[in-house]
Amino acid sequence: MKVVAAYLLALLGGNASPNAKDLTAILSSVGAEADKEKINFLLKELEGKDILEVLASGREKFASVPSGGGGGIVVASGGGGGGAAAAAEAPKAEEKKEEEKEESDDEMGFGLFGDDE
Repeated sequence: MKVVAAYLLALLGGNASPNAKDLTAILSSVGAEADKEKINFLLKELEGKDILEVLASGREKFASVPSGGGGGIVVASGGGGGGAAAAAEAPKAEEKKEEEKEESDDEMGFGLFGDDE
């Protein structure tokens, strides 16, 4: 990815046709190691192509990739429905923990409303 970024930075800098030396210089200027094989592969793949067309094509391909995000939490059950019961008890445990914390503050005399006895 850093090789692609270096290529795009060279283009943005006004270099219409970056070469391996240009990409190596950009990468070394930020302390990144330049992988000659990756640089040569990228340059070979982009040779004679318009970068805007390549980016547009990639955007189309990326748009067709499923991104997950479809719903709620999936709970694996042990066959007897125990998973659902465990999932239902999880919020209760959090509520109890919160209540205990509030009570401990009051016991220390640091109550919010100053109910000192």
